[in-house]
Amino acid sequence: MSEPAAPVIAIDGPSASGKGTVAKEVAAALGFHYLESGALYRLVALASLQQGVAADDAPGLARLARDLPVEFRGGRTFLAGQDVSDAVRDEACGNRASEVAPLREVRAALLERQRAFRQPPGLVAEGRDMGSIVFPDARLKVFLTASLEERAQRRHKQLIDKGIHATLRTLFRDLAERDRRDAARSVAPLVAASDAVHIDATNLSVRDVAAEIVQQYRKME
Repeated sequence: MSEPAAPVIAIDGPSASGKGTVAKEVAAALGFHYLESGALYRLVALASLQQGVAADDAPGLARLARDLPVEFRGGRTFLAGQDVSDAVRDEACGNRASEVAPLREVRAALLERQRAFRQPPGLVAEGRDMGSIVFPDARLKVFLTASLEERAQRRHKQLIDKGIHATLRTLFRDLAERDRRDAARSVAPLVAASDAVHIDATNLSVRDVAAEIVQQYRKME
């Protein structure tokens, strides 16, 4: 008899909803592994920008996705041995990632790579289709949202803290456009799984949201 699969907590939501920070806290609280699925798409985006692969070259992007020499070590992200932790957070990289993520070939190439992160004692996976597509049997599915205004403010603060100039108006417009693309794409659109717990984090701290998710999970153990 095969061993039961390690439990998964899937946290999905739009860009800048806080799901990454929350997922890390939940993983730390439970001693689980952590998967930031968006990092894989950002890495494909970064590699495409570095190698001159066009955003509409689906076969070329799929090859990049399959062969990505990526490592996650000590909270840092490495591509072909180079630390790209900051580069993958660049807005240009994020916008390219939003363009390549809808491509069926890219998503298929990354699907098994994402599922390979599912190891004991458990996994907290965050992204846009973790509960609906990648881990449909996740023990707990969460759909984390926040108002567009709040998300733009959070992104603005993140960029300013890094010394990167940005305007709220531009960030608001970019997030709205990214939301539109993510929700409208034909492959794995951004939608809440039918059995997901919905949490609006507009007026909640990261600690409050993480505590709520841990509490929900422990009810299911």
